[in-house]
Amino acid sequence: MLTGSTVGLRARHEEDIPVLRAELYNDVVHSSRADSRPWRPVAPGSKDPRLTVDDKDEGSVKFSVVELAGGTLVGSAVLWGIDTHNRGAHLGLGLLPASRGKGYGTDVVAVLCHYGFVVRGLQRLQIETLSDNTAMLRAAERNGFVREGVLRSSAWVMGEFLDEVLLGLLAREWRPDSKA
Repeated sequence: MLTGSTVGLRARHEEDIPVLRAELYNDVVHSSRADSRPWRPVAPGSKDPRLTVDDKDEGSVKFSVVELAGGTLVGSAVLWGIDTHNRGAHLGLGLLPASRGKGYGTDVVAVLCHYGFVVRGLQRLQIETLSDNTAMLRAAERNGFVREGVLRSSAWVMGEFLDEVLLGLLAREWRPDSKA
């Protein structure tokens, strides 16, 4: 398990899947805001690729996020679009509703940066998030990410186009203790 100050990122357990499905992915609004693909219902017990882990998929690494204090599942994190030639990847996270607003997001981003830069030897990490997602913007910037641009009207979310903010962090700029 990779650990931060308040959370750990561990392998996805089978018992995590129903909780993540119910609290993150079955929430149409949250799921529509978090994923660039359209929401669709997924039957219980199906092999939903957003939830299950494919050990052969070298392009993404999915984690379950747990609270260090008690091991409680608090969300999901992913390093995706891993490009081994250019040594870059994207990162994302989703926290269960009861776990939001507790500073976990900043810690998750820090641990994903450690994984990407130290464990995987990547050169660049990138985040794309909706321009009104202040929690993710704050978590990214507290970890040293720089706003690189705005993708105007690039995300179709619940009947309207929204702007996305593109943030990047290079390995040489990363400071493991940069979160505030």
